[in-house]
Amino acid sequence: MLSLSPPSTPRGASIRHTSSLQYMLLLLPTRPHCSITATKHYQNNTYPQNQLRNHRPWAPQRFSPSSRWRRSLLNSVSDQTSMEEKISDDAILSVNPKPSKGFSSKLIDLLEALVVKFMHDTSLPLNYLSGNFAPLRDETPPVKDLTVHGFLPECLNGEFLRVGPNPKFDPVAGYLWFDGDGMMHGVRIEDGKATYASRYVKTSRLKQEEFFGAAKLMKIGDLKGIFGLLMANMQNLRTKLKVLDDSYGNGTANTSLVYHHGQLLALQETDKPYVIKVLDDGDLQTLGMIDYDKRLTHSFTAHPKVDPATGEMFTFGYSHMPPYLIYRVISKDGFMHDPVPITISEPIMMHDFAITENYSVFMDLPMHFRPKEMVKEKKMLYSFDPTKKARFGVLPRYAKDDLMIKWFELPNCFIFHNANAWEENEEVVLITCRLENPNLDMVSGNEDEVLRSFSNELYEMRFNMKTGSASQKKLSASSVDFPRINESYTGKKQRYVYGIGTFLDGISKVTGIIKFDLHEEPEAGKTMLQIGGNIKGIYKLEHGIYGSDPIYVPRGAAEEDDGYLIFFVHDENTGKSCVNVIDAKTMSSEPVAVVELPHRVPYGFHALFVTEEQLQEQTLI
Repeated sequence: MLSLSPPSTPRGASIRHTSSLQYMLLLLPTRPHCSITATKHYQNNTYPQNQLRNHRPWAPQRFSPSSRWRRSLLNSVSDQTSMEEKISDDAILSVNPKPSKGFSSKLIDLLEALVVKFMHDTSLPLNYLSGNFAPLRDETPPVKDLTVHGFLPECLNGEFLRVGPNPKFDPVAGYLWFDGDGMMHGVRIEDGKATYASRYVKTSRLKQEEFFGAAKLMKIGDLKGIFGLLMANMQNLRTKLKVLDDSYGNGTANTSLVYHHGQLLALQETDKPYVIKVLDDGDLQTLGMIDYDKRLTHSFTAHPKVDPATGEMFTFGYSHMPPYLIYRVISKDGFMHDPVPITISEPIMMHDFAITENYSVFMDLPMHFRPKEMVKEKKMLYSFDPTKKARFGVLPRYAKDDLMIKWFELPNCFIFHNANAWEENEEVVLITCRLENPNLDMVSGNEDEVLRSFSNELYEMRFNMKTGSASQKKLSASSVDFPRINESYTGKKQRYVYGIGTFLDGISKVTGIIKFDLHEEPEAGKTMLQIGGNIKGIYKLEHGIYGSDPIYVPRGAAEEDDGYLIFFVHDENTGKSCVNVIDAKTMSSEPVAVVELPHRVPYGFHALFVTEEQLQEQTLI
């Protein structure tokens, strides 16, 4: 899912040369200025009570991955109160911000209350805080032996997770869905049995608001007009007067998850990754933040790509200041290589990218960072320019600079999510969900009417590396997004794409899962998502029942679509939530399994399946 927060400032960048307007608006996650020495920390305590009075440094130690001691200790860590001890080579930062109460804090609270009282329109509904968008304030420790209808195949042994926004405290004024604190919902599957747990990602932002017992950090939902400027200034004052500590950034870690080099990472594109551990009993523990031994000094996309053939991870960060885009390669052993700045003309939102065997594909699309327009025209912080072309840059993926990048132009559009990319003869092929003329105000959550859908459509784009020409072909009607594939095909040619369909209910509610066959042609003139042509199956949910991001889990090393799709489902008729497992080959309307959950699970963003083997490989911290 997208994030509307302005991305963080690269290390060494100065804000002295920005305008006063930008200075007040660009309240960005800053670089951690903290030791990489791990600390002893008891996570079950809330932040106000945990003042680290018994703090003791624990020096890093090194053990063989095959050590019996290491494995036995790994198995003994069974609850959220386990100690965080650093015994790996990867530097994980223990996140311990130091906010402060006092006169300055109270004065700013008073100023903010006056601004909200006289300038905020309280009549605007906050739809993203109601219904099944409403947050769950409490975490759920592991609930075992959930009711399972049908059967859970052996290949699903592992952990199915999804992360999404779940604000712990009520907002002071405005709120966007993207503003909420990251909460993980995990289902541990083992030998046909299932365990559920939910935990907040223990970000610096969350810990500081727990310290105050109230929302203190600015919401993107506040950023419109003069009111937005003043609310931005409130956070600026809190940071300058040391009421808030921005040493660890201000991210929410609410967007997506990725597994790489023995680490499960929770991501939001304005911040650095948070490291999560799945415990033996299915519980979820935040270990801290990772900066790759201080080599990561900028934001980190919510959609990095892991090459299944090489084990490498490819990522990028975008910024409001030059260089506006920075590309990184992380080895299979977790080493982050030197940054590769990529030249683009102005700051943009870039939510996703793609890789092939030899290239990385970047999208310079005209969703521009425009703080002045936000104030003068009461627009959101990012606004779309329909007059400019869409540009796609294809860079050799091990390039040391951007001198070899080739740029291609296609008609104006925006893209949130790509399915995959690969090389075919002299062309680079990109399968993506294309969107025309997006208006981010449509996802503000301030309208009583049913949310209007973005008209995302599945497209094939081709970039000829020899001739420099580009072409595109429409593969579906609207609306399709969150495309998924069998991830063992990442970066190489694949046949099947699974996407969510929103049909009638808007961008936020998923009413079906669609299977596309790229070897078939779409039916010409079709204006609705229906079986036929390249649409091989639709798993349609009943009225009032909504799904989420489906993850493909292979049954084995057989055919590309020989596996299962697993996803969260919520029934608004009964208020109950479950996890559905369906056959990815047949797309049968009869689920393979339905796992009943102990309470409703709010709608969220991206999901991930972590295999049993990966769980055993988790780095012990």
